[in-house]
Amino acid sequence: MAIHFHDERNKNSYTTRIADKQWVTLIKQLLNGQWIQQAADIGCGGGIYSKALCTLGIPKVVGVDYSEPMLAAARENCRDYPQIQFLHGDATALNIAPNKMDLVLERALIHHLSELRSSFTEVNRVLKKGGVFIIQDRTMEDVFKEGNEEHIRGWFFARFPHLKEIENARRFASSEVRTALEETGFKIVEERKLLETRRVYKSKEALGEDLRQRTGRSILYELSDSQLQVLVDYISSRLPMQKEIREKDYWTVWKAVKV
Repeated sequence: MAIHFHDERNKNSYTTRIADKQWVTLIKQLLNGQWIQQAADIGCGGGIYSKALCTLGIPKVVGVDYSEPMLAAARENCRDYPQIQFLHGDATALNIAPNKMDLVLERALIHHLSELRSSFTEVNRVLKKGGVFIIQDRTMEDVFKEGNEEHIRGWFFARFPHLKEIENARRFASSEVRTALEETGFKIVEERKLLETRRVYKSKEALGEDLRQRTGRSILYELSDSQLQVLVDYISSRLPMQKEIREKDYWTVWKAVKV
């Protein structure tokens, strides 16, 4: 079963982390000193990266999501950030005026879309000319990196190979992303790889509990509770007895500019 984003029980699934410093550094590099007055975080979930955009000095950030429960959680999560506004909208209907944004971010969103052009066309509509569009998601190359003590996600597919078919059906190749960008009025500027620290856990038990909650991991909703416990035990058996686990994820990041 896929994650149900409108379920109240899942509203805090994307509120419990903070953005990694490596992510902030990469976004700064991609912006290369360009002044951003207004930015939109599309598919904002619980507002983790809406907050992170504020740390870049952006004075106004709009978070857009189609899940009302998640927007409620985001507003609570970002209650100390008055410069963030949250709107109910869809990736193809953003509820934002045309030619308004200097930057649009779509992080971990496009694998939830059936096709790219509708969303990219809508992003083009709300961006100013010369505005920056940053997409962050996983390609199949990122997904199937071998599991190890840092890349925990790789062990999901080692233990349950059928998850590979699900990922293959929902992940876009870099060439597909680039083609869709060019066909919707963007100039591709750069493509980068990112190894982002997802979270630091004090123990194997803390990681296991996070996995059982499926926190921020939509792929784990494809497993039953009993299968999920098998996965937790499998991962625990491969981790050394240590006080801290630093979990990292592989990503691809594309930067494009509205022409």
